[in-house]
Amino acid sequence: MAVADARAALPSAPGVYRFRDGRGRVLYVGRASNLRRRVDSYWGGLRDRAHLTRMVARIARIEAVACDSAHEAAWLERNVLERAMPRWNRTPGGQEVPVYIRLDTGSRSPGLRTVHSVQSTGDARYFGPYLGGAKVRLAVAALHRVLPLAYAADGLRGAERDMARVRGVAPAGRDALIEAVSAVLDRDPAAASTLRAELVRRRDGAAGALAFELAGRLHEEIEALDWAVGAQRVTLAQPRDFDVCGWAAGVLVRFEVRAGLMCAWTQRECSAAGARPLLASTPAGWAPFAQRNAELAAELLAGRKGRAEVRSPARPTPAQAATSSASTAVS
Repeated sequence: MAVADARAALPSAPGVYRFRDGRGRVLYVGRASNLRRRVDSYWGGLRDRAHLTRMVARIARIEAVACDSAHEAAWLERNVLERAMPRWNRTPGGQEVPVYIRLDTGSRSPGLRTVHSVQSTGDARYFGPYLGGAKVRLAVAALHRVLPLAYAADGLRGAERDMARVRGVAPAGRDALIEAVSAVLDRDPAAASTLRAELVRRRDGAAGALAFELAGRLHEEIEALDWAVGAQRVTLAQPRDFDVCGWAAGVLVRFEVRAGLMCAWTQRECSAAGARPLLASTPAGWAPFAQRNAELAAELLAGRKGRAEVRSPARPTPAQAATSSASTAVS
């Protein structure tokens, strides 16, 4: 498939892209909040990326993984580059620092904190990992702004007790606040949407009152909240090992998760029959991610513009069933 056609076939979605040369060697791995726009930029004015001009001239194939959020794309890029860094990459996947959010539930000091490690304790729950300490601290500030759990502690004194009264918070409401905060950090769609809507209301109110500094701060918190609660499964808190596989139009895509990190993806030609046992071993819940990216791989590899032609191996066409299982590796 011509590189120009591959660029046009990319979705306008977050993801990770990979460039290969004519011999199949990986030149570069990057991430994007919009795959098509980002990849197209390499054929525009490179400006501060002028050092990549020689690399662009060597690109013969484009591969991509469509992710469910920009945060997920950032983690996938980091994991892949830490496993193996191509020649034209300068750093192993972004500059964000991995962190966790600690939810303390004890009666004396409930609240949220951004921490760099998980420690076993009976009065705390951890969420994450997340990338970007600054963004996560802003997300914590957004949560505290609307759900001020810290002011529901027992034994508050002085200014903190006065602030709790102003905010309408009391120890009797602590459990409800803990439940509401947990729902947001568990990525419950309704809870996250409700919190976001309240932040947007306050931002727009601040802008309407010409309090532009506060409106700007609230806008940053909204963006940080979107980052923290966006779908992210390619880096897990548990050190699990498993493979995720998808198949479409004779192309098998396989993602390796090792020690809880999705750290590699490969593509190869494969028959429907050969793909079935690999698909059967894919953990429940991963099928949509794997299938979507198998279809994308098939489009980029074979030049198919319409996804209606791409079928799963559950109902292979005669031509697909006849495809040789002695596959030729393409990644």
